[in-house]
Amino acid sequence: MKRDAREGLLISPIRNGTVIDHITGGEALNVLKIIGITGATTESISVATNVKSGKMVKKDIVKIENRELKKEEVNRIALIAPSASINIIRNYEVFEKKGVEIPGILVGVVRCPNPGCISNTNEPIDSKFEVLQKGLHCLYCDWIITKDITSHLI
Repeated sequence: MKRDAREGLLISPIRNGTVIDHITGGEALNVLKIIGITGATTESISVATNVKSGKMVKKDIVKIENRELKKEEVNRIALIAPSASINIIRNYEVFEKKGVEIPGILVGVVRCPNPGCISNTNEPIDSKFEVLQKGLHCLYCDWIITKDITSHLI
């Protein structure tokens, strides 16, 4: 699809870092949250939401300067943006491009909403969830999170 020159770039290019593209429209801020980027962190970020896309009706884009995501962070993104692509940028060029994969098990990423779950006690134990089609299944108490995963992030 050819881009009209009058549209221009929505976000400036970055010299080094990560570009997360093809995020489901409206989910960019949740992507940042799921990888631990908040207003209190030091990363320089650019976000575009609900932009036109040839592959999707609307998409979001996130650019993070001077940071390359770890595999576990990329896998977390897949939970809320399964069509996302990750571009590692070095010296303004795409060095590596990869898709996301939904992990089978999440350890220490999500807090179980069940107050009686052993992972919510003072025991030295991390939460452990199995990723299922219908949601996240706590492997300790069988609770299932079916929506708004980001509200349960640790």
